[in-house]
Amino acid sequence: MSDLADFGLMGLAVMGENLALNIESRGYRVAVYNRTTEKVDEFLGGRAKGKNFIGCHTLEDLVANLETPRKVMMMIKAGPAVDAVIEQLIPLMEPGDVIIDGGNTHFDDTERRTKSVEDSGLLYIGTGVSGGEEGALKGPSLMPGGSKEGWPLVEPIFKAIAAKVGPNEDIPCCEWVGPRGAGHYVKMVHNGIEYGDMQLICEAYYMLSEALGLTNEELYDVFARWNESELQSYLIEITRDIFSVKDDEGDGYLVDKILDVAGAKGTGKWMSQHALDLGTPSTLVTAAVYARAISAMKDARVRASKTLRGPEAGDETVRLGDRKQFVEAVRQALYASKICSYAQGYVQMQLAAKEYDWDLNYGDIALLWRGGCIIRAQFLDRIKEAFDSEPNLANLLLHPYFTEAIHKAQRSWRQVVNTATNLGLPVPAFSTALAYFDSYRRQRLPANLLQAQRDYFGAHTFQRTDKPGVYHAEWLDRRKPPKS
Repeated sequence: MSDLADFGLMGLAVMGENLALNIESRGYRVAVYNRTTEKVDEFLGGRAKGKNFIGCHTLEDLVANLETPRKVMMMIKAGPAVDAVIEQLIPLMEPGDVIIDGGNTHFDDTERRTKSVEDSGLLYIGTGVSGGEEGALKGPSLMPGGSKEGWPLVEPIFKAIAAKVGPNEDIPCCEWVGPRGAGHYVKMVHNGIEYGDMQLICEAYYMLSEALGLTNEELYDVFARWNESELQSYLIEITRDIFSVKDDEGDGYLVDKILDVAGAKGTGKWMSQHALDLGTPSTLVTAAVYARAISAMKDARVRASKTLRGPEAGDETVRLGDRKQFVEAVRQALYASKICSYAQGYVQMQLAAKEYDWDLNYGDIALLWRGGCIIRAQFLDRIKEAFDSEPNLANLLLHPYFTEAIHKAQRSWRQVVNTATNLGLPVPAFSTALAYFDSYRRQRLPANLLQAQRDYFGAHTFQRTDKPGVYHAEWLDRRKPPKS
């Protein structure tokens, strides 16, 4: 039996440590390295003590301790550091060896790096890793893309460590996504959808607490029931749990003591930015990004609250009527908005696949997200069924299951948005989702006027409804003269 390791991992922050422990627990020997070498020694003397690891203090040592073809995974901060490590690894490795980037890397960088590493004779895999620290240790969702020849070399390990779903919990949430940056692109869309999911849940909470005045105990019960419905998901589950946690530094519940300022790492913004590049309306993630941005304007909001006035809440709260009915209306609004969010994400992936020549399997992508990751939900089974039955489905809204679901929810959805407007409660994601649905279902939109405006001031031309071709009108010459 060889004394060499099956797999190398660089970067022993919590995610890297947990991933290394996960790999070792599946029967593989793992060589580990960290730029701060004391971290290697601490790991081997602590969580890795007595386990099948090789500690390495240099990259040369890491590479030398690996079976060929070598597999080295970087779990380091995305950006220039990744390029620097790749430059150091290339001369140490041999043709057919694989470099893997498991960080939150922008897909454009993975597109570029795949070509560069392949030109050097090596193979490159950029893989999205979702599930946080717990997922890394117990089973993440993995979204690998890059050099197709490298996939068989890492497939057994990746599928062994991935989260498992299915009736027998034997289907790994890991499958080859596509060439070059496809894996990291799918991870980016995952994170964008995550932004939307979280904002939608927060707006549901806002309506229930502000409009109905539900207590945390009541909110816990509501989210517990919702987690047994079509909304069953990891995010609904942890939201339920949050409402049960008491403040250990005083009376009341911890959630009520948390400052209403949300952080962001930028991956949601990446999806929104690229949606603009592609010209696709991924409005939910954009609304969610902006919601976090305005939450960060806490001091400005406090000042504005002393000057700017909205509607009085009392009368509208009375008009809500049956509390049970309104809770159900919020649930329906949340589900309908969630459908729109995922529909937008899948349309964006479809357009990106055409742009970058990726052959994506959209049913498999839904399965990748079914376990291990933050957006894991029962709902994803329906998405897989939709794309398995119709691989070229243009929009999830057009699949019979989702069409029926959104029609069923529509009245409640509108009630919630109208109530929020009347109460002066901001629900940007609910409202944006409804506007997307109404825009997508309308045969005619007011863009004819917009195009007339563009042609008037900039001769941008227009098309006609009654005959083909491209036209320009001399608007100034043909207009009705203004009154003097």
